Amino acid sequence: MMMENYRTIQKNGLHEIEIKKSRFICHLKRVETEEEAQAFIEEIKKEHWKATHNCSAYTIGMNNEIQRAHDDGEPSGTAGVPMLEIFLKRELKNVVAVVTRYFGGTKLGAGGLIRAYGGAVNDAIDYIGVVERQLQRLIDITVTYSQSGKVENALREANYAIQDIIYAENITYQCIIPLESEEKFIEDITNWTSAQADIHIGQQSWIEVPVKQ
Repeated sequence: MMMENYRTIQKNGLHEIEIKKSRFICHLKRVETEEEAQAFIEEIKKEHWKATHNCSAYTIGMNNEIQRAHDDGEPSGTAGVPMLEIFLKRELKNVVAVVTRYFGGTKLGAGGLIRAYGGAVNDAIDYIGVVERQLQRLIDITVTYSQSGKVENALREANYAIQDIIYAENITYQCIIPLESEEKFIEDITNWTSAQADIHIGQQSWIEVPVKQ
């Protein structure tokens, strides 16, 4: 089964907001397994053991196969679920959030809590940033020096990504190609070089493209 491109947070990090003197600190982390997510939650709970609450949510899998939300003592449905819903709404995968609350003395009510916990996660995502992880193929194209000008111009005009150019006895263009464009790329190279290029199909590799908010 071929993996699909997906969105996640740009990096691990945290962001804090304050609402009616309560501090809401959102910790975000990329994870691949439920065990990683649970370990991170426990780590934050130990770090912030004096906090009033450490509420959590995570989603794992290309189709959100694993989803969990925990209110950690807040009224049922007012913390973990709103946090999880932000991940689902923004179509983020393989990410866990822990929102640490230090109570400021003013109760927020159910609606206020839902807005606060969901808002803490949403603001943290905006602060940290989002990337799309795209599965691509590394393909080396080796041509003679006499062919290189035509091939390089054609690659750039077609917007194929050249990762590196190696100058040796011949010239090798190291290209990064989306999996869905792989057949078309090989067909183009074959046509541009009259089937004279040496094409080496390399490994698959993830690249990360920032997503504008």
